[in-house]
Amino acid sequence: MVQEGRIIINTGDGKGKTTAALGTAFRALGHGYRVCVVQFLKGKGSYGERLMQKAFENLDWHICGKGFVFNKEDIEEDRKVAREGFDLAKEKIYSDYYDLIILDEITYLPQFDFLQVAEIVEVIRKKPQRLSIIMTGRGAAPELQEIADTVTDMQAVKHAYTEGIKAQKGIEF
Repeated sequence: MVQEGRIIINTGDGKGKTTAALGTAFRALGHGYRVCVVQFLKGKGSYGERLMQKAFENLDWHICGKGFVFNKEDIEEDRKVAREGFDLAKEKIYSDYYDLIILDEITYLPQFDFLQVAEIVEVIRKKPQRLSIIMTGRGAAPELQEIADTVTDMQAVKHAYTEGIKAQKGIEF
């Protein structure tokens, strides 16, 4: 009998959505599972998790962003890269090769009108039965939450950044 994969969403305004997803990836890798991470919006950089990914044979990592788009005026290039990233994510999902796929920051794509939430829902619904998918990002659409098995809403109670403390290497990146 094939074990049913999970659909998990880490959303909310609090810190730790990606960190929680990567903790699950680390757990899956410990069991010898094949894991794929597709990061939307986040640009290239020396994030600790990206540096560590080279140590895992069963971990594929794809950067499908040019940096966060919150204050950009011309976002057409971001839209194009996000679309290409989503096409890559579909390919990885439908390949039936992976045991866990993380779609990091995917909740933003409908918010920025890079694609429709219905497109994401359709792909998730057609995933291989055994595949687990984790989606991260603030403001997960109700349609995404509806198809998920687990939704965690991370709330900010206190954050060093609001006190003017900059992100720390090894902790925030």
